[in-house]
Amino acid sequence: MTPARIEDYALLGDLQTAALVDRRGSIDWLCLPRFDSPACFAALLHNEDAGRWLLAPANGEPCTRRRYRGETLVLETEWETADGTARVIDFMPPRGEAADVVRIVEGVSGAVPMRLDLLLRFDYGNVAPWVRSHDGQLAAIAGPDAVWFHSPVSLDETGTRAEFTVRAGQRIPFVLTYAPSHCPTPKPVDAEQALRDTERYWRGWISGCRYDGRWAAEVRRALILLKALTYAPTGGIVAAATTSLPEELGGTRNWDYRYCWLRDATFTLQALLGTGFVDEARAWREWLVRAVAGDPAKLQIMYGVDGARRMPEQVLPWLSGYESAAPVRIGNAAADQFQLDVWGEVLDGLHLARQAGIQVTDTAWDVQRALLDYLEGHWAEPDNSLWEVRGPRRHFVHSKVMAWAGLDRAVHTVEHHGLEGPVDRWRTVRDTIHREVCERGYDAEQGTFTQFYGSQAVDAALLLLPRVGFLPWHDARVRGTVDAVQKQLCEDGLVLRYRVEAEGRVDGLPGSEGVFLACSFWLADALWGLGRTEEAEALFRRLIDLRNDVGMLSEEYDVVTGRHLGNTPQAFSLVGLVNTARSLSGKPTETQAP
Repeated sequence: MTPARIEDYALLGDLQTAALVDRRGSIDWLCLPRFDSPACFAALLHNEDAGRWLLAPANGEPCTRRRYRGETLVLETEWETADGTARVIDFMPPRGEAADVVRIVEGVSGAVPMRLDLLLRFDYGNVAPWVRSHDGQLAAIAGPDAVWFHSPVSLDETGTRAEFTVRAGQRIPFVLTYAPSHCPTPKPVDAEQALRDTERYWRGWISGCRYDGRWAAEVRRALILLKALTYAPTGGIVAAATTSLPEELGGTRNWDYRYCWLRDATFTLQALLGTGFVDEARAWREWLVRAVAGDPAKLQIMYGVDGARRMPEQVLPWLSGYESAAPVRIGNAAADQFQLDVWGEVLDGLHLARQAGIQVTDTAWDVQRALLDYLEGHWAEPDNSLWEVRGPRRHFVHSKVMAWAGLDRAVHTVEHHGLEGPVDRWRTVRDTIHREVCERGYDAEQGTFTQFYGSQAVDAALLLLPRVGFLPWHDARVRGTVDAVQKQLCEDGLVLRYRVEAEGRVDGLPGSEGVFLACSFWLADALWGLGRTEEAEALFRRLIDLRNDVGMLSEEYDVVTGRHLGNTPQAFSLVGLVNTARSLSGKPTETQAP
């Protein structure tokens, strides 16, 4: 059985890892015990031989309907068959002693023949475990990994399959539990009690939402999914739950997004603080300070969920890739790139936290001072841009603007918060960057800022110039840039990051990609900022409609095929939804220049 469409997956999560389950009842992706651990179900990137857990009616049909149970991450999937109706309730309880995946089969009407296929394959499908029965449960062990499976349904002699019938009123639980193989066997959770606890957790958490604007239901669902991408022990938020879902079907632009990107910091803090989740914002800010502490010259664009710096990129040749989009990669070589904008993103994010009243320690300011010292000496260097291009380094305009933003926030901090620093020097460097960008990064003939100095092309990141306060919305150069992005980068009204074929293939990669959903939200923000409210709202409503049936958004979208592309669910897209809804509801998200 081949993997489902990307938009056919729903998310389960326990605040330390996540699973993807499709409309056929198959869990095709699960990494244990963390988001960035090797997968034990990797059918998503190959086929069922790489591991999956199917639990569905024996007829093999996609579900009739599915939904999350209220404002929770408990998924209910229903099948109406000729024999009756069956429901599967899927969830992962917030992590306790061990990681658990719980599935409860419920008979709604009639008597429905059901099928269970449980194929565990550790190390991304590469390792078949030793499977045996032990004390009435199934144990699967290989190397450092062990999984225990509990069910009243007897599996066949292979220990991987079962057929059974569920009748109206019956509830049959299945519990899969992970622990390191050297640890004692964990006690299985009680499925029904775990269900009550999981519902209570999510309902309690979302009750803290203070957003009362339009599209409240969509914003609250996006926030639940964003929370599910949070690694609770540290407060880090991964960019997505998956690796190597392609930006072009059949293509090679397949990257691992199970890490925490610094570029997301300010946007994420805006979304969390703007909706009342101060504790989550504080945890993210604290993760940020810990991760970037150390030599500022060695600042990375991304870190592991625990702040780890090493994530070497590798190819897994035994996996064929999602719909044959190869190679499948784990780790991410972009972690070693020089992306100038990151210094600005971190300084801007910490400034936002300070403005919101989140207590800042002396250590945090010391870290910022070190970052500023480095930024002063290196802002004039070319870089790889926020888009992690693998072509030559260039003087990307957005990168320079974010260097400006970092110094601008430092000046504001000294002037308004009483902290010490060489404010006159920072002010001089800030103003120098501003002049240079306006002289070298603006094409007066086209009436637009450009992707990099000397370029004829534009970049969707230019939409952020007024949002960070570099220029006001009413500036003619901002209006010209927004118009140029619409003219040059829009496909069927949605926004590409940049034209991959322009400027001699600036990103150094073959193939193409879909429209980038976060950039499309930025365009809606820009239209709103320019007073083009009807256009902004029409674009936003269209983006809302691109979500799948359970509210998920991936990284990109193919306007020709109508398919989701890229890793999913994508935090950058979800944060974009939240912040744009706030903008259009009169809750500003831009950082104003002091």
